[in-house]
Amino acid sequence: MFVNSNGYNLGVREDEVVVNDVGLPPWAKKPEDFVRINRMALESEFVSCQLHQWIDLIFGYKQRGPEAVRALNVFHYLTYEGSVNLDSITDPVLREIPEAYFIRDPHTFLLTQDFIKAMEAQIQNFGQTPSQLLIEPHPPRSSAMHLCFLPQSPLMFKDQMQQDVIMVLKFPSNSPVTHVAANTLPHLTIPAVVTVTCSRLFAVNRWHNTVGLRGAPGYSLDQAHHLPIEMDPLIANNSGVNKRQITDLVDQSIQINAHCFVVTADNRYILICGFWDKSFRVYSTETGKLTQIVFGHWDVVTCLARSESYIGGDCYIVSGSRDATLLLWYWSGRHHIIGDNPNSSDYPAPRAVLTGHDHEVVCVSVCAELGLVISGAKEGPCLVHTITGDLLRALEGPENCLFPRLISVSSEGHCIIYYERGRFSNFSINGKLLAQMEINDSTRAILLSSDGQNLVTGGDNGVVEVWQACDFKQLYIYPGCDAGIRAMDLSHDQRTLITGMASGSIVAFNIDFNRWHYEHQNRY
Repeated sequence: MFVNSNGYNLGVREDEVVVNDVGLPPWAKKPEDFVRINRMALESEFVSCQLHQWIDLIFGYKQRGPEAVRALNVFHYLTYEGSVNLDSITDPVLREIPEAYFIRDPHTFLLTQDFIKAMEAQIQNFGQTPSQLLIEPHPPRSSAMHLCFLPQSPLMFKDQMQQDVIMVLKFPSNSPVTHVAANTLPHLTIPAVVTVTCSRLFAVNRWHNTVGLRGAPGYSLDQAHHLPIEMDPLIANNSGVNKRQITDLVDQSIQINAHCFVVTADNRYILICGFWDKSFRVYSTETGKLTQIVFGHWDVVTCLARSESYIGGDCYIVSGSRDATLLLWYWSGRHHIIGDNPNSSDYPAPRAVLTGHDHEVVCVSVCAELGLVISGAKEGPCLVHTITGDLLRALEGPENCLFPRLISVSSEGHCIIYYERGRFSNFSINGKLLAQMEINDSTRAILLSSDGQNLVTGGDNGVVEVWQACDFKQLYIYPGCDAGIRAMDLSHDQRTLITGMASGSIVAFNIDFNRWHYEHQNRY
């Protein structure tokens, strides 16, 4: 809204400067900065703490009367609701009475023609004060700053001297952990961290939510000895590996990576691609048995992604293929199948076909909230489609950013793309390149925090790094691990980061995005 992107002729100012884009204050280098910084201010805890006072002035007890006078909140009397009824002066006869006929004496007040016009002009130009909704003070909003001084509270800005690494869990198999899905919400039947190895051995590792609520009311030190992740007993005891091993053959040319798997939000099913018959398949995590085979592509399916889930577990699934197309599917949380109808689960139909790539699709991300699918082909570029199948635009990376490998999109509309050889780009949803960087690591996994403000990366160097997403400012480097990172995910409370390692283990890190929050570093 601040950019004259269509090049309209908006005229010339008196000083002969052409009117074009909106002039920004010195603290905003570009329109995106202006919006971001204003949002940071208006959505800040400081403003939240003062919000009730604004409500008191505009809609509340300080709008009228002595409290309004004390608060210097008094306006022209005509702006107040009920002070004038426009309907009573719409009589055309009254408007046409000559000025001489109006009574003028100090004890009688009758509307004169000039007064009617002045009253209408006042209302049209200055508006009216809103209705008074409250006659007593509005309570303050609960905010993290109000909690700051309570003991035992999960403080947003509390300094927590916690160790970076919570635990390391080593699986008996040495196969690299190439996919991690942390579906840890307490209401789930089995809150768990589901892991899948390169050899397609999966594990449902139970999550203990008491640790996820560190510092919360009701949390006691008695619970502190519980580690957050408990290894799948069938894997730990080597007693039921047949229920955890996917034996169906994948195409030999497929390189198994995090994009080959999707775990449903309830941890009950795993979707896997890369099979020689050009299908992707659905397996039960409880039994390890195949429950559905989905066909639709003309070549091997190379990547899968799922959107955030709706109530009931429904979500979108996107499959990308060597045939250079993507198919958008609907996962039914009620029937636990691709498609709406369990009677036709053998031949489900995709919701949309997404075209435009010339090469094999290697990475994809889907956001149901924005209704967008962003995908990358092996030799570029990245394309933005709607979930109805319309191609919106291509995201053209800077020079040397040719081969996209990882994509993460936030509900705020920012898209982070990792290209080969350590190159990152941040695009707006309108295709504008906002930031770029190059790092000395072959990155294998990226993810954005739930608010889209922070980016977490990990790669062959075995180092987890945290960045500010808007400008790639480095915020934190975790201690290096003794193996490369292949996959990662965040717990539901955004307090634990779980990484899958090339050594066949998973590492759980303490993470608190609030410690890098600008309000934490600039306390009021």
